[in-house]
Amino acid sequence: MTDTSVFPDPVYRDTVLAPLFEGVKTHFADHMDAINRAHLVMLVETAILGREDGQAIAHALDAIAAETDPAALSYTGEHEDWFFLVEAELKKRIGDLGGALHTARSRNDMDHTQFKMALRIRAEEALARLLRLAGALLDKARAERDTLIVAYTHGQPAQPSTFGHYLAAMIEVLLSDARRFDAAIAPLDLCPMGAAAITTSGFPIDRARMADLLGFTSAKVNAYGCIASVDYVTGLYSALKLPMIHLGRVVQDMAFWSAFEVGQLHVPRSLVQISSIMPQKRNPVPIEHMRHIASVAAGRCDVIVNTMHNTPFTDMNDSEGEVQQAGYGAFEHAARVLDLLTAFLPACSINAERVAHTTDAACITITELADTLVRAEGLSFRQAHEIAAATARAVIAAGSPLKQGYAPFATAFAEVTGRPPALTQAAFTDAVDARSFVTRRDRIGGPAPAALDAAFADYDATLDALSAAQSARLARRAAAALRLDAAFQDLKGRP
Repeated sequence: MTDTSVFPDPVYRDTVLAPLFEGVKTHFADHMDAINRAHLVMLVETAILGREDGQAIAHALDAIAAETDPAALSYTGEHEDWFFLVEAELKKRIGDLGGALHTARSRNDMDHTQFKMALRIRAEEALARLLRLAGALLDKARAERDTLIVAYTHGQPAQPSTFGHYLAAMIEVLLSDARRFDAAIAPLDLCPMGAAAITTSGFPIDRARMADLLGFTSAKVNAYGCIASVDYVTGLYSALKLPMIHLGRVVQDMAFWSAFEVGQLHVPRSLVQISSIMPQKRNPVPIEHMRHIASVAAGRCDVIVNTMHNTPFTDMNDSEGEVQQAGYGAFEHAARVLDLLTAFLPACSINAERVAHTTDAACITITELADTLVRAEGLSFRQAHEIAAATARAVIAAGSPLKQGYAPFATAFAEVTGRPPALTQAAFTDAVDARSFVTRRDRIGGPAPAALDAAFADYDATLDALSAAQSARLARRAAAALRLDAAFQDLKGRP
């Protein structure tokens, strides 16, 4: 049978090739140009290509860059993709020599190299936002170290703590997420160039030089893995998903705390919208936006990871241009959440009056009364718990604050122990005071000032280490870009 069809089929052109071409224009053209320049330098340095030929190709690459406006180009089908467009432009300028640039490489290793180059930019921006949020929360936690709050468990008032203590818990998770994200960036720094299609090349290529010129720490060792292993994708998006999940839980607390019935968190007017019909309403809708944008970001991460599920361990389009571009939306949504939360939480404050009211109404210091009875009266904790429970029931029934409950306490104590308490009324009042409750919890991880200050110092050290590691990576890549430009300009200038 004679096949008279002509590539590309119009439907394939419009549904696949044209969108991919647009994606390269937007996301990858600059990275491909850098790869072309680095590969040319390496070919000449290893004598795979003569210097005179290399110089001619270098000048042609410069001319193409100067004379091509990617934004003005539309996909016509004349060339299969951006790679073949550039190669055709090279041949137009210098003849068959233009095809020499592709010696000892493939679109396979080029693709995964440019995907990593595009991802590492987005990854570093995301990490910078995570660290900026952590820094803002650390500042806020220090400022609110002694600010009392009601800590909730199972949606019910539980014990006194401080806003600084709550934020410290949030910071610990955020820093753990940042460490995981930092670790997920590491595979992006292993260069696939030189893997060619799948098995490297018979030419004496210098893979280390390619990695160095493109700002990678080293070559990714196994050539098969360079084009088949997509762990740099799945690992990165998994690491991006986690802070969206974890911060979403905190955002949900903010919704609960700011509800009228709770009223523990005050959201300033600048972050509150009004109702179009109910004039009394204060709607802290940024909370809802953070919650749903974080969920969208997490969902987009799942899309990318799940796309890799049950795919073959080989070169495949399932991990390439279209999927790579689809993932960038996750970074865009994550950036919005992180930026908004960095502005939102430091602007909020705790309503001390509502905290005090809930503290009294819910008897949330009663645990310390039981602990005090164990220490001061020599009771077992179960005896102390029984007395404390009876005291709480009595004051709640009477609608009185716990600090006024010495009489029902003394009655309960006598009923359980058969003797009057040695604990004085003053000692009782101190035991059930919220500030005393916090101050007594001066253990590692507790809300007391000294314990929190020690934790803050640890968070500072972690934040500094992550920031320093990122700065070193960015500096290394910037220096590599300068080395590449110098080597390329030297090649252009010497015959």
